[in-house]
Amino acid sequence: MLETANYDCPYCGEEIETTVDLSGGDQEYFEDCQVCCKPVRFLLQVHGEEWMLDVFGEND
Repeated sequence: MLETANYDCPYCGEEIETTVDLSGGDQEYFEDCQVCCKPVRFLLQVHGEEWMLDVFGEND
């Protein structure tokens, strides 16, 4: 199940829209910021119908 999420890049502060796949359950992965190209660490937590996405800089 795909959902859309917005986050603020921990480096440049720009608001970015991304898509998360909830069907895989809890996940941790990296994607480059679409604006500044720095690596952003995503922590996705899925609890049934509810989910939460946290983002961190590479060294956080």
